[in-house]
Amino acid sequence: MPQVEIYTTAFCPYCSRAKLLLGRKEVSFTEYDAPNGSAERDDAIRRSGGRTTVPQIFIDGQSIGGCDDLMALDRAGKLDALLKAG
Repeated sequence: MPQVEIYTTAFCPYCSRAKLLLGRKEVSFTEYDAPNGSAERDDAIRRSGGRTTVPQIFIDGQSIGGCDDLMALDRAGKLDALLKAG
């Protein structure tokens, strides 16, 4: 199973949607609380190549983007393959 990481903030509906999808797929993930101005948010921005929004999702260290990107991968039938690799 690949390592999945997600940077989130409290009360973020996009973060909740992304975590819900990962949960439905029974994927364990590491969640980082990344409010504005935190070291975690700075880390997410650096790792994602400058993206400043949350969530930021990484699979095996590779940035896949945010919630919309995660959902698009799922709709395209590509997410399951990424989640089974590793």
